[in-house]
Amino acid sequence: MKTYFINSIRFVLLILVQVLILNHFEVFGYVSPYIYPLLIILLPFNINSIQKLFLAFALGICLDFFEDSGGIHAAATLVIAYLRPLFLRNAFGLSYDYQTLKFYNAPFKSRFVYVSLMVLIHHTVLFSLELFSVNHLLYLFEKIIYSSIFSILLIMITLNLIRKNSK
Repeated sequence: MKTYFINSIRFVLLILVQVLILNHFEVFGYVSPYIYPLLIILLPFNINSIQKLFLAFALGICLDFFEDSGGIHAAATLVIAYLRPLFLRNAFGLSYDYQTLKFYNAPFKSRFVYVSLMVLIHHTVLFSLELFSVNHLLYLFEKIIYSSIFSILLIMITLNLIRKNSK
């Protein structure tokens, strides 16, 4: 029950921060920070696949509703939720396979790789669907790279703040 409560609070807070603050923040036309994938990143490792996909869809569709973006956020969150076990196995290795993984006890490098993979794939799907054109391929790559770097930094800072507050 505690996990549902914590994830519900995260869901609401991340949507509010994204919609009220970060959606109005754009630098040089390339950087669009997105912090809401943090909900998918922090889900329990042993969560049921159906619950995980439903939560990812609900998160994405809420953002699509606020941004009037036609389902691109839902698609991006569903992709990273579906690929999450692959990213966890890639970043954490045997700790994930044997279910002995504690996210905040894992080495920084593993956490950074996991967050980076999730954000990079999320942004690739999101911005590819947003532009949906090969005429602006350079702009697409620049937007993916710069927004991913900024979002990864923002998420890693947030993770460190959460970790310090939970001690």
